[in-house]
Amino acid sequence: MARIAGVNIPTQKRVIIALQYIYGIGSVKAREICQKVGIADSKRVHQLNDDEILKIRETIDKDYQVEGDLRREVAINIKRLMDLGCYRGLRHRKGLPVRGQRTHTNARTRKGKAVSIAGKKK
Repeated sequence: MARIAGVNIPTQKRVIIALQYIYGIGSVKAREICQKVGIADSKRVHQLNDDEILKIRETIDKDYQVEGDLRREVAINIKRLMDLGCYRGLRHRKGLPVRGQRTHTNARTRKGKAVSIAGKKK
């Protein structure tokens, strides 16, 4: 099992798909990395030699912000919004949808499990 950026990537999958297991790398960045290193799209992780894995690791470390650093930056940005007290920060603080979605119905992912109100009548 190859370990890149602190993540064990699956060996049976194609390299482009396996790189997407790293937080901060999507399909576009995965293709970019493979082109920079010079790996074919159809190649699988278990077919890579140590030199190619090292090149991928170095490219990611040098050019991209992934995993812990990226998670930390996102958390700091959210904390900054909350400290400012702007609308988006207040929505984060209350655990409500931030980007204008409706909350009368839906929004269960952000609001959590529905809580019934005792004694409420129609």
